Amino acid sequence: MKNPWLSYTLIRLGMFFGIFGLFLLLQFNPYFAAIIAAVISFSLSLLFLDKQRNALSESVTKKLSRDNAGNYADPESDLENNLLDVEVDEKKPESDK
Repeated sequence: MKNPWLSYTLIRLGMFFGIFGLFLLLQFNPYFAAIIAAVISFSLSLLFLDKQRNALSESVTKKLSRDNAGNYADPESDLENNLLDVEVDEKKPESDK
């Protein structure tokens, strides 16, 4: 998958619900099955999901990186600001332009 957020989240949830379902099939108490499944899936993710966790970390780092002036480099925000500026300019009367 291209999106590291989606990939990591789906793998983690899949591991949890797979283990949880297994414990329910073994007739564990659902409360304890959920706790045990959470601990086991967390442990397995620490052991086996390094690549996905690093990709997620790089995604967060890129999103929160700052330029030399200390501003966040967010091209989507710049696009939104430009669109809003165009809307404001279009609503101004001719005498104000």
